Amino acid sequence: MEPVVTVITVVFQAEELIGRTMESVVRQTLPGIEHLVIDGASVDRTLEIVRSHSRPALRWISEPDHGIYDAMNKGLNLARGRYVIFMNAGDEFAADNVLEKVLGKNPLADYYFGNTIVVDLSGRVKGERRLVPPEHLDWKSMQYGMCVSHQSMIVRRDICPEYNLRYKISADIDWSIRVLKQAKSIVNSHECIARFLEGGVSSSRRKIALKERFAIFTNHYGFLRNIINHLWILVRFIIHRITRKSMT
Repeated sequence: MEPVVTVITVVFQAEELIGRTMESVVRQTLPGIEHLVIDGASVDRTLEIVRSHSRPALRWISEPDHGIYDAMNKGLNLARGRYVIFMNAGDEFAADNVLEKVLGKNPLADYYFGNTIVVDLSGRVKGERRLVPPEHLDWKSMQYGMCVSHQSMIVRRDICPEYNLRYKISADIDWSIRVLKQAKSIVNSHECIARFLEGGVSSSRRKIALKERFAIFTNHYGFLRNIINHLWILVRFIIHRITRKSMT
């Protein structure tokens, strides 16, 4: 019998983080969870820690890859669950019964989503993501940014495309839009699904990400609509900065 959910964890050189993710998956109360770990040939203690959590529901591979999205594609191709969710090294489920609660709301949906808590390396809560999910989600909801994080979307595996490796930093946005275009039944769980590990982005990678995002949004929403949306994003960012300054 196929697993209900495959949790895909992509990892590389993360001996200090992988344990918390492994343990979070083990604690889930939903029966029928497969955990698939895709390691990029780590040479630290990452694999040792993965092996220490050995159980029938855990599978792992360790080999060189061509970046995080190549590794995610490997996970999608190896997954056996009816649904998939990505929880990378350092990420955790928000509660031990969250998968059981979310899937119990509608066991036949194509796509479930919820909120995400941002945490730092010590596990201290920083707050919710700046972009929060709308009440009703569809593929057009992503035109202002990725309003649902990877760690808080549970997707039926047979509607998942592969990631476009043309994009090095923002392929997750393109993938999410394409998934939502395929989804017929989308359920807002109204649950906080994941604790997402906050990470910094270098200025050089940020420039690449902005270029990729612009290309992705133009491809899906059209050039003119993308320009209008980016002007609104700029206005919203300025208002956000002004509001933060006035509160300090």
